[in-house]
Amino acid sequence: MTDALPPNPVRLDVWLWAARFFRTRSLAKQAVETGKVDVAGQRPKSSRAVRVGDTLQVTRGEEVFDVVVLALSDTRGPAAVAQALYAETDASRARREQRRLQRAAMRDGYKPPEHKPDKRARRLIQALGDIDAL
Repeated sequence: MTDALPPNPVRLDVWLWAARFFRTRSLAKQAVETGKVDVAGQRPKSSRAVRVGDTLQVTRGEEVFDVVVLALSDTRGPAAVAQALYAETDASRARREQRRLQRAAMRDGYKPPEHKPDKRARRLIQALGDIDAL
């Protein structure tokens, strides 16, 4: 006999941690409290229960993920298991790829130095007043 009971509710910050959007639960809680996570277009509390089918918008650094919750978990597992907890929308994936290409194009002309500046070069840099460049 199978029970059709709904699974135990999972807190939003715990689910974000289990889905590997954030390294620690406290970072996930902080992201929710600072407005970097939206649930169905609304700003939630970190204790809000996540349900299967919820749409989340997670901002992590410069990346914005639009995901749909497929499964619930309150334990952090391997990356393959974590990726099975959600599905990212095609529009979100395309938008993130476009932003990645823009960032790559912006740094296309930059070439980092091959080595650290020597003593003479450091003195020239200091003479120019660019002390932060050390």
